[in-house]
Amino acid sequence: MKIGLDAFACDGGKSGVGMYLSHLLKCITPSEALFELFGWEFDRYTYNDVAPNFEFIPQCKFHGKTANSMWHIFKYPKYAELRQFDACFFPSAHSHLPFESPCPTIGVVHDMAAYWGNIKTRVHLGWPLRMVLPNSLRRLDRIIAVSQWVKNELIERANLKENRIEVIPKGINHSSFYPRQRNEESVLLIQPFSFRRPYVLCVSRIDHPVKNHIRLIKAFGIFKEITKYPHRLVLAGSDSNNAGIVKKAAAASPWRNDIFFTGHFPAKSLPELYAGADFVAAPSMCDGFGMSVLEAMACGVPVICARAAALPETADHSALYFEPEDAEDMADRMVALSTNSEIYNECRRLGLERAKTFSWDRCVERTLQIIYETAGSDAKIDRIHQS
Repeated sequence: MKIGLDAFACDGGKSGVGMYLSHLLKCITPSEALFELFGWEFDRYTYNDVAPNFEFIPQCKFHGKTANSMWHIFKYPKYAELRQFDACFFPSAHSHLPFESPCPTIGVVHDMAAYWGNIKTRVHLGWPLRMVLPNSLRRLDRIIAVSQWVKNELIERANLKENRIEVIPKGINHSSFYPRQRNEESVLLIQPFSFRRPYVLCVSRIDHPVKNHIRLIKAFGIFKEITKYPHRLVLAGSDSNNAGIVKKAAAASPWRNDIFFTGHFPAKSLPELYAGADFVAAPSMCDGFGMSVLEAMACGVPVICARAAALPETADHSALYFEPEDAEDMADRMVALSTNSEIYNECRRLGLERAKTFSWDRCVERTLQIIYETAGSDAKIDRIHQS
C-alpha cells in the first residue's frame, strides 16, 4: 500500500498544521505502508528527524498561494496517478486541496478562517482555491474535523453531509507541556530572548482581524490603567496577514513599551514561555481548535479566552470567557485573574484536569485507521508510542 502525504501549507513545520503532521509522522510504523511526502522544495529536510525513512518529493517550483492552488487543481491528479497512490492524505484540507483525484482522499480541516467575515478578510487562500474549495471538500472520501465547531461549519458553509465528517481533536505532548516550578526571578531567560516578568502571553500568528490582536492590545491598556500593575504583553507568533496593522496599533498604545513581539517562537522553548506567564489570553475570533489554550492549561497556566468558535469547546469550564468584540470585557477578565487568587487557582486546577483529556496517541490512532480504511486496507495499526 502506498499513501501520499501532502506537506504543503506546513510552513517548514512551524505552523499548527506542520506540528500536526510531525506528530502524525512520529507515530507511523514504516512497515505498515509506504508513505511518501510531497511539498515545497524548502521543506525537503523539515521532517527528517521525525520521519527519516520517508521519501520526500519536491513539487510546484513556483511559490505563493495562487501558484500552489493551481498546482493542486491542475497538476496533482497526474502526479498522484504517476506515483500510484492507494490514497492521499491532506493534513491542511482547509487551504490546499485538489479538485479531482485518481485515488481516494482524506482531508483534515483545522478551521474555516478563509470564509470568516467579509470578502476583505478572506485573504488566507489564493483566489482559485477559494472559489473551488467547497466543491473540493465535497469530493473528499473522508473528512476529519479537529472540533465539533469545525464540523458544524463544514455542514453549514460547504454543505457537507454530517455522516462524512468525523471529529478527532488534536492532542498535547504531556512530556513537554506540564506544570513547572515557578521561581521568583524577575527576568526569564529563554533563548534567544529574555522576558521581564510578570507578563501576559498570547501565542498566535499575527493575523488581523481573525486573531483579534488589536482588541487584546486595547484590553491590555485598560487592564494597566485599572491595576497599575507592571505586567507586559508578550505576543508570540509569526507575522501573517495584516501584521503591520497590529504593530501600528501597538506602537500607538500608551503602553507600547510594555508590548513585545517575539516573531516566530521556537516550538521546543514554548513550554518555558507558557510556564513563565501569569496567564494566557486567547482572543481569536475564528479558531478551529485553540491549541494555545490547551498548551497553557497543560502547563498549569490560567486562561482567558473568547467566547467564540471552538475555544469554549477546547477549554470547557476551565477558562474565563469574554465577548471577543468587547475590549472592556476582555480587560475585566484580566483584572479578575490578576487580583483574585481563588479564581486564579480554580482556573489553574480545572485547566490541568481538562488538559489530561487530550492525547496525541488517540488522535493519531484514529486518523491512521481512517487512512487505512479509505485506502482499502484492514491492516492492524501497530503504533510507535510517542516519547
